Amino acid sequence: MKHYHFDWSAVWSGQPLTWLLHGVGVTMLLTVLSCLLASLLAVILLALRFVPWRPAGWLAAGWIQLFRNTPLTVQMLFWYFGALPLLPEGLRNALANGPILLGLPLPSSEMLTAIWSLGLFSAAFLAEDLRAGVRAVPFGQWETVRSQGFSTWPALRHVILPQALAHAWPPMVNQYLNVLKNSPLAMSIAVAELMYQTNQIESFNFHGIEAYASASVLYLLIGLALSQLLQRLGPAPLHDKGVPHGR
Repeated sequence: MKHYHFDWSAVWSGQPLTWLLHGVGVTMLLTVLSCLLASLLAVILLALRFVPWRPAGWLAAGWIQLFRNTPLTVQMLFWYFGALPLLPEGLRNALANGPILLGLPLPSSEMLTAIWSLGLFSAAFLAEDLRAGVRAVPFGQWETVRSQGFSTWPALRHVILPQALAHAWPPMVNQYLNVLKNSPLAMSIAVAELMYQTNQIESFNFHGIEAYASASVLYLLIGLALSQLLQRLGPAPLHDKGVPHGR
């Protein structure tokens, strides 16, 4: 180790730099699309919890327990090696050859599988955060909107959910950051995200310290930027009168 020669140009120039920047772009795209999918699925799961038909609530609860209590790596490998081959052959070939929709190229089958896996996994946690936020809304709010003639879904959408989102936003931000931190698992199905490219750089020139240190800094910068963006986009926090909230 004492004879190790540090050379940051081995990472930040030439082909390694191209790989690194490509990995950053793929990681950011994977994170954003997975967060969007997870948010949509979380709202659907939350809505199912409030459907009067009990089996819908049981389905949502079972779905959440399944994805919360099984490893993400197992889920990702299942969707890629287990479920993907079950698709019709024509669809599989289209995905393998680079799908195109309305003249625009779509992500590869590996990327789509990673987005699907991360989205499903994260939705289970986001749905529970939202449900906790709904429970934090005073029951009097429900009584008020129902007295105004709102049914369950309009009341949830227009009155309860905005307040629940304000309560649940801090833990939801943590879950969105977890999507970023879980994204390196996508290299297990050959998605060329940041960690995949970092491993490639290390194998290319054996400058592992510089490569992994650079990747760590890039993940940190992306995480800080995402955290600040989410805090700015999120709802204003709700504070109860007379309750101290710390410094």
